[in-house]
Amino acid sequence: MADDAESKHGGGKNGKKEGLSGSSFFTWFMVIALLGVWTSVAVVWFELVDYEEVLGKLGIYDADGDGDFDVEDAKVLLGLKERSVPAQPPSPDSEETIQPAEKSYVESEHKNADIELEEEIQSVLHEALHSQPDADFLADDLGAVESEPYEAPVSYEYDMDVEKTVTDPEAPDDRVHGDYNEDHEPKHEKQAETEDADEIIEDFDTDKDLSVESKHTEDVVATEPEESEMPAQAEDYSNDDLVGKSEKETEQDKTEKAKKKKKPKLLNKFDKTIKAELDAAEKLRKKGKVEEALRAFEALVNQYPQSPRARYGKAQSEDDLAEKMRSNEMLQKAINTYDEVVSLPNVPSDLIKLSLKREADRQQFLGRMRGSLVTLQKLVQLFPGDTSFKNDLGVGYLLIGDNSNAKRVYEEVLSLAPNDGFAKVHYGFILKAENKIAESIPYLKEGLESGDPGTDDGRFYFHLGDALQRMGDKEAYRWYELGYQRGHFASVWQRSLYNVKGLKAQPWWTARETGYTELVKSLEKNWKLIRDEGLAVMDKKRSLFLPEDENLREKGDWSQFTLWQQGRKNENACKSVPKTCALLERFPEATGCRRGQIKYSIMHPGTHVWPHTGPTNCRLRMHLGLVIPKEGCRIRCAQENRTWEEGKVLIFDDSFEHEVWQDAGSYRLIFIVDVWHPELSAQQRRTLPAI
Repeated sequence: MADDAESKHGGGKNGKKEGLSGSSFFTWFMVIALLGVWTSVAVVWFELVDYEEVLGKLGIYDADGDGDFDVEDAKVLLGLKERSVPAQPPSPDSEETIQPAEKSYVESEHKNADIELEEEIQSVLHEALHSQPDADFLADDLGAVESEPYEAPVSYEYDMDVEKTVTDPEAPDDRVHGDYNEDHEPKHEKQAETEDADEIIEDFDTDKDLSVESKHTEDVVATEPEESEMPAQAEDYSNDDLVGKSEKETEQDKTEKAKKKKKPKLLNKFDKTIKAELDAAEKLRKKGKVEEALRAFEALVNQYPQSPRARYGKAQSEDDLAEKMRSNEMLQKAINTYDEVVSLPNVPSDLIKLSLKREADRQQFLGRMRGSLVTLQKLVQLFPGDTSFKNDLGVGYLLIGDNSNAKRVYEEVLSLAPNDGFAKVHYGFILKAENKIAESIPYLKEGLESGDPGTDDGRFYFHLGDALQRMGDKEAYRWYELGYQRGHFASVWQRSLYNVKGLKAQPWWTARETGYTELVKSLEKNWKLIRDEGLAVMDKKRSLFLPEDENLREKGDWSQFTLWQQGRKNENACKSVPKTCALLERFPEATGCRRGQIKYSIMHPGTHVWPHTGPTNCRLRMHLGLVIPKEGCRIRCAQENRTWEEGKVLIFDDSFEHEVWQDAGSYRLIFIVDVWHPELSAQQRRTLPAI
């Protein structure tokens, strides 16, 4: 029994343990471990394995775009996890709110892989030109840089059906006759890159906010409307289906989605031989190491001057650096380099498209509309079957005010693609600018209902609603409601597009609420002086009152005589009314309001002014009654009507819908004074761009 017990514990009869002892086992373990360490050192020291080659081969299995092959990549390749596309985080400086409808344009979908590449990339390419710029610098020829980004930009500036506010051709006035001007405070685009498993370098950069409607020149306030701001109709449109595709997808819808799967090919045969070098430079750019990336691409261009992809990478790096430096000089270099890409031999067609698209976009950003138009014309000539490029060309014509050529282009697009929503909304806009109100409605409506990229824009909702109102169709408020739900309007009634968010919003104000009591007292105290100087100007043979020519009147006669606009004094006009101008000089909230005017306004009997809104929520409007008939004159703001009194001031927020009737037997003369919204800070008043 003792022997058995001893055996169980590993002992022998002579008192020694049989087999390996604990110390012997530890010794062998250490020997093996040291051999492994020295073997690893030898492999590295004597370069027995080419790690760059190994990592390069494994890199093709990098399915999640993190730069290496790991467990997550294996899951993707085995079908246990969907391939992820890293997205660039939004800029903390941007206050812009991206709506779900806009985000959907950059989300990838599962589609058929056998669709032709040429068809697949068109929607992305089409959107890339119109993506919202978001750098905080301005073109040298467009004005000074704002100190703080109070406002979020809008891609284009359509002039709304609002009272005439300025005559400066560079300022966004309130015309309805079809001016289609570039935003005066654009911000440089940031790019978000997508990566694929097998060829990082061939993935092209798309702009983070791809939709044309991707924002207003200022933050659009999406606050809940007050009860007094709800539509006049009893109908509740909040449960109506938003415009867009129906729930049941048609076969055509599925086919169109399937076209967007395959990525474009940006490498020619030679570039494929230097792909590793291109990848390394591109990775630096995607990591935000802009200066290093630019140096890397410049070295590649010097070494391989015929490489289109290296030169395109150089252009992108210059583009990124321009944003970082807030430099238009650097941006011009990027534009030149994009143009150089196209001039090289054997450039893949997809790379030509991306280069010219980006070149045109950057030219527009710098205010070089005609140069951009030439670039867009080149695109159309190279790819005549691509209707998206024709759509872009139409926008190019609109940006220089050439509505007739834009109309011709969109007619051509619609003849080739009758259901093109982008072409429809723009064609409808042009028809409305021509005062073909009834004809414009179906194009605007069908274009919005299409849900196509570039159609979900507040200005199209604005113009469709306005057209319906002028036709007496109460469906206008349904579209205003939809525009509000989409975040384009602050409320159904407050439909200005140049807004600073957070400002108090109500249709009517009292002098005490504004804080401008001294100004109001001065106007009311001196109203007869202001009236008499105005009447003297009216009595002159050569009248200084200019007719309202912005298509705001259904009928009648309405003229204005402007003393200040955009915060600039009209010296010649003030010579005719010197006492009035001297009186106003004491009140910088009025004379310094660069988003408003000071003017006389005369309206004759039989005049009706259509419902309309001002362009911005940054001002309030004062009306001083000078010559007011006893009956027949009234103004509606939102849902409340009021009348003028001689010597009394009415104050309202003209970013709310308002309408005027003059059914008296004689003329009505008032004095209009715009003032900054009282809640704007001193710095905002200094830096907000003029309107």
